[in-house]
Amino acid sequence: MMNTNLTVKEVKSWIKVEGGSVSSPIGFSAGGLHCGIKRKRKDLGWIYCSVPAISTAVYTTNLFQAAPLKVTKESIGSNGKLQGIIVNSGNANSCTGDEGLQHAYMMRSAFAKQTGLEEEDVAVVSTGVIGEQLPINKILNGIEKITGLEEGNKAPEFEEAILTTDTFTKNECLQVKLKDKTITIAGAAKGSGMIHPNMATMLGFITTDVHIEQGALEKALKSVTDQTFNMITVDGDTSTNDMVITMASGLAHNELLQEDDPEYPLFVEGLQEVALSLAKQIARDGEGATKLIEVTVEGSLTEQDAQNISKTIVGSSLVKTAIFGEDANWGRIVSAIGYSGIHIDPNSIRVSIGPIKVVENGFSYGFSEEEAKSYLSNEEIKIFVHIGAGNEKATAWGCDLSYDYVRINASYRT
Repeated sequence: MMNTNLTVKEVKSWIKVEGGSVSSPIGFSAGGLHCGIKRKRKDLGWIYCSVPAISTAVYTTNLFQAAPLKVTKESIGSNGKLQGIIVNSGNANSCTGDEGLQHAYMMRSAFAKQTGLEEEDVAVVSTGVIGEQLPINKILNGIEKITGLEEGNKAPEFEEAILTTDTFTKNECLQVKLKDKTITIAGAAKGSGMIHPNMATMLGFITTDVHIEQGALEKALKSVTDQTFNMITVDGDTSTNDMVITMASGLAHNELLQEDDPEYPLFVEGLQEVALSLAKQIARDGEGATKLIEVTVEGSLTEQDAQNISKTIVGSSLVKTAIFGEDANWGRIVSAIGYSGIHIDPNSIRVSIGPIKVVENGFSYGFSEEEAKSYLSNEEIKIFVHIGAGNEKATAWGCDLSYDYVRINASYRT
């Protein structure tokens, strides 16, 4: 439901809604509770829409695709609409065979029954440990406790319920005037480890009240994903489960938005702003991370070249550990450029760490190590690379690699 206790500030053409959530767009509500998968923390969440919402999703590229992902594909594929999403954390229901698939169907059926929805209008999402069967009875008992779907703003409880090793909840909410109607786009996400480009370990849930054609929404999400969620990396591991789902209730009652509408690019801009904010929050929350790293590559022949180089740099373990150690070791950056698979002229490379130029024409620029170390003490680090081959550019995001990353992942199941 719409949250009225909100403040706003401008974000490009859109207005950022402070305190907004996935339940801010008209027609949506969300919540979460503890059902017993985890020892204490909330582990079962849901999103509900008062009407069937035009929906689309993008999915992990991992060939081992978890049971709930298969069920969600089936639901969205039935009529391009969803009215509810049920999510559990603490167990991925992945690599669990036919039993796991039946458990995913049981979750869908139970949530549909509890909410009065059609089964094909429900998506199922799971995240957590791979290879263990769901404690399905705990989940089914939890679903039976879901009440008051449209009462109050319980989105923070949903944001908490979807977390695994995350250290904070992640959300964003924007509004804009589309002709004479106010349109809201909002999102929540989780993600901390097993994050790598091309839809890795992340769950993204984006809601909007725009009235839009399903094909136009699908095209927008795929385009936006390539520029945001697919441009982050934490550790190079691609998960089996995760996806970004977008639901549009249409309850803003604007004229049907189609691809050829002059205001369609404005909607895409807002969707991209929400997705980018969520993606950067995920990158910042990498397991054990202390710094957000942003790598911008300019001067490439194609955008794809710039994407490949920027993702290679931000995904390099040696670059990540150098940033953690506040060491301006530009050789690691240049090395990553060299093995990115993109043909470049080494003598044309320029590299800056923040405002400090460290490489010019492929050679050291003679910078101040003290100034570089001082810059690298910040929590947000920007690296700029110019290839000198063309006019295209791209930006990727990631985090540093700390001692805590090993500690967290060495004991993940225990």
